[in-house]
Amino acid sequence: MALLDLEQQFAFYGAYHSNPTNVFIHILFVWPILFTSQTILYFTPSVLSSGFLPHVLVLNWGFFGTLFYALFYIALDKKAGSFTAFLTFLCWVASSFLAKALGFSLAWKVVLAAQLFCWTGQFIGHGVFEKRAPALLDNLAQAFLMAPFFVVLEVLQSCVGYEPYPGFKTKVKARIDADIKQWQEKKQTKHS
Repeated sequence: MALLDLEQQFAFYGAYHSNPTNVFIHILFVWPILFTSQTILYFTPSVLSSGFLPHVLVLNWGFFGTLFYALFYIALDKKAGSFTAFLTFLCWVASSFLAKALGFSLAWKVVLAAQLFCWTGQFIGHGVFEKRAPALLDNLAQAFLMAPFFVVLEVLQSCVGYEPYPGFKTKVKARIDADIKQWQEKKQTKHS
């Protein structure tokens, strides 16, 4: 699977997220997972020093992870990717202030609780509503790198009809339907 092929990647994601309740659960929980990951990464050592940022914003692994995510999202799609990159950096700034305010001894507990809650919600979404294992079992990059972008793209499609290019939604829907059909046939063959 080509990493920067948005249509292929979004169709793969969509095949694992076709149930509306599961989609809603992901919309609720994907970004808190990213935010809390950034919160705990605040405590990694500084890689570069900067005199131009407020002292709470540290150029550490949390920053560079955020930068990587942001650039990747922009490479996938200029408009939605730029918006998602902005949200990613906004989360990094907010998580840095939260981490600084909480301190490590409390922050890791908050992060652990939030991560457990959000991941449990997502697994329930897949097991109870989607009735399909999560995509992370087949593609870790989907789960950790692309999920925040795809949640934003899904919301933009639903709320404002956004398409990265004309016909995107139709092409992706056809791929999703074919993938789900293939998965159901494979599942049926296993149970026969």
